[in-house]
Amino acid sequence: MSHGDARAVRAGRRTVEIQRPGKVLFPGRGGAGEYTKGDLADYYRAVAPYMLPHLRGRPLMLERHPDGLDGQRFMQKNTPDHYPPWITRATVAKEGGTVTHVVCDDTATLLYLADQACLTLHRWLSRVDRAGGPDRPDRLVLDLDPPGDDFPAVREAAVRLRELLDELGLPAVPMTTGSRGLHLVTALDGRHDFDEVRAFAHDLTEVAAARHPDLLTTAARRQERGGRLYLDVQRNAYAQTAVAPYSVRARPGAPVAVPLTWEQVDDPGVDARHWTLADAVDQARTDPWAGALSRGRSLKRPRSRLAALHG
Repeated sequence: MSHGDARAVRAGRRTVEIQRPGKVLFPGRGGAGEYTKGDLADYYRAVAPYMLPHLRGRPLMLERHPDGLDGQRFMQKNTPDHYPPWITRATVAKEGGTVTHVVCDDTATLLYLADQACLTLHRWLSRVDRAGGPDRPDRLVLDLDPPGDDFPAVREAAVRLRELLDELGLPAVPMTTGSRGLHLVTALDGRHDFDEVRAFAHDLTEVAAARHPDLLTTAARRQERGGRLYLDVQRNAYAQTAVAPYSVRARPGAPVAVPLTWEQVDDPGVDARHWTLADAVDQARTDPWAGALSRGRSLKRPRSRLAALHG
């Protein structure tokens, strides 16, 4: 239903107006598809049943592009006063005060953010609606960041890290970033604070890099990486974020951060930008993680096993 230069979209009990739905956010250049704000809203509405379980209760940092990829980017933490009162908010501590983030608990909120030209949702690894609150993450994320578009190296790194995580008794699931690499995600039980989780992730990647020194590195300085894949653990810290599953990325062609099965990681036809706004819902419907994150793990026993390996 349209009202002038707007389209009303029903989402549960609410109706959200998408202003200027024909506005192009992703120009179609160099063979990449062209997508409008209306396309973005349609995608987020369709993917909502699969995306919302990864968003509920989590403070968000919103990556907004009001004038599309060719315009200015805004990284928005604080919730503007004009946002509707029915959108959930979470006020959390920051250095010297507090900040009030958007929390996306329903499809209507997801549509409203699409109307605000929010292309990408970056989520906290902790939830404000669980015991322990924002200080206790229930996700650990390893970011596999290659020096270029070398996805075969990403694929090999993912397999090597999976082997190590299996040794420690910590199952992980893979996700394309929609950019160049993969994220490996592990569910935690929320009993450890961010400092503990980041220290564990740091030691884990040190062991992985020591085992595979020609492939992997933990060197934060690019000039020290020597063409190796960087294992980034910095997202496992208070107030840091990771791209949410099924988020659209601000790149030509509107690639999407998509959960994978491990069999898909082995597929030579898959890379970090394989799925886009046009077909990511089809991947979501296959339920690639299939309950793999439903049971959060303690780090107590894995930490003991890792200490033995780390020496």
